[in-house]
Amino acid sequence: MEKNIMKDKDEQLEELLADMESDRVERKESISDTGRIRQAICAFANDMPNHRKPGVIFIGVRDDGTYANLAINDELLRTLSDMRSDGNILPIPMMTVQKRILCGCELAVVIVHPSDFPPVRYNGRIWIRVGPRRATATIEEERRLAEKRRARDLPFDLQPIPSASLDDLDLDLFNRIYLPSAVAAEVLRGNARSQQQQLTSLRFITVTEPVAPTVIGLLAVGKSPSDYIPGAYLQFLRIEGVTLTDPIGDQKEVQGPLPELLRTLDDILNANIHIPTDIRSASTELRHPDYALDALQQLARNAIMHRDYATSNAPVRLTWFTNRIEIQNPGGPYGQVTVENFGNPGITDYRNPSVAEVMHNLGFVQRFGVGIQIARKSLADNGNPEPEFDVHENHILVIVRRRP
Repeated sequence: MEKNIMKDKDEQLEELLADMESDRVERKESISDTGRIRQAICAFANDMPNHRKPGVIFIGVRDDGTYANLAINDELLRTLSDMRSDGNILPIPMMTVQKRILCGCELAVVIVHPSDFPPVRYNGRIWIRVGPRRATATIEEERRLAEKRRARDLPFDLQPIPSASLDDLDLDLFNRIYLPSAVAAEVLRGNARSQQQQLTSLRFITVTEPVAPTVIGLLAVGKSPSDYIPGAYLQFLRIEGVTLTDPIGDQKEVQGPLPELLRTLDDILNANIHIPTDIRSASTELRHPDYALDALQQLARNAIMHRDYATSNAPVRLTWFTNRIEIQNPGGPYGQVTVENFGNPGITDYRNPSVAEVMHNLGFVQRFGVGIQIARKSLADNGNPEPEFDVHENHILVIVRRRP
C-alpha cells in the first residue's frame, strides 16, 4: 500500500480486506461494540509492529470475510468519526472515515495512521496489535513505544531557530576551528561540498527551505548564541567569604560559542586555583592546589552539556567562595537518570546529544558517562572531600569543598 492510503485504489483496499492474516486489518460486523472499535483504533495508532503504514477497520464485514449487508448511513459514519475526538483516545489519533463500495458491497472504512506521539491510550490503557489480535501493552512494550516517540521527535538542540539566519553564524570559526576538529583531514581534502552543505551535514542548519540555523549551530559557532538561546552563557562569581552577602572579588559573564566559552572557562579555573608551596614537610618542594583542576573542568563541562536549554533562561552558575565552589546547573536529571540514581556509575543519558557531540569533537570531552567518576577520583587524589550533589527535578547543585 502506498504511503497515502487515501489515494489508494479500491483494489488495494480489497486486497487488505481479503488478507485474513494481516495484522493491519480489523473487521467488524457492526458498530454495536464501540469499545472494541476504539481499542482497534488505539492499537493501530500505536503501530507496535512498526509497519509505519496505516491500519484499516472495515465496518460491515464479518471475521470470516463475508459481508453483513450493513446500512452505511450518515449517523453510522458520524459515530465513527466522533471516536477520534471524544477524549477517550489520547493523544488524538489521525484517522479518516469513508464509505466505500468494495467487491460490490457498501462498507465503512476507518483508516488509522501511526501516531507520532505514542503511546496512545484508550481510557488510560495502551492497546497494541499482537498478530491478528489486540492486547494491552506490557511495561516493556510501553517502554518501546515511548522510545519510538523520542526517536521521532527532534531533540531540542537540533530544533531550527527560524528567527536566525546564516549571518548569525561565525563561518570563519566554523572553518578554522570546528570543521577540522569534526571531520578527518583526508575527508576534508577530498570534499567538494559547499559550505552550506557542510553546515547541513553537521546539523548546524536545516535541510529544508527556508534554511535556518539550528540550536546546536548557534551554540557551536553562533556569533552571539544567547541572543536566541537566552541561557546559553556561564555566570562566574568570586566571593571573598562564605556567603553570597560577602564582598564580591570578581564576576564575569562568559558568553560566546562553545569553543570560546569552554576555553574561557578553563582560563577562569586556572586563574582562581591557588597552589601553595610546602618546603618544610619534605626534602623537595611540594605543590598542593586547593582544588583539582580536572575535577572542576569535568563538573563545569557536565553542567554546560546537560543543562536545560529549552525551558530555562538561567545560565550555568559557578560561584567561588573562600571555602567551596558551587556549580549550579539549570537542568535536572533526564531520561534514565533520576534523582535517586544520579551519579551512579554506568547511569547516563543525554538531554542535548548534539551538544555532547560538539564538545567531544572540540576535545573538551574525551569519554562519555564518566565525568563524575573522574571528578571524584581527581578530588580524592588531591585531598579534597567528596563532591556533594543536591539533585532536584529541574536543577542540580554541585558543591566542591576546598582542600583542607
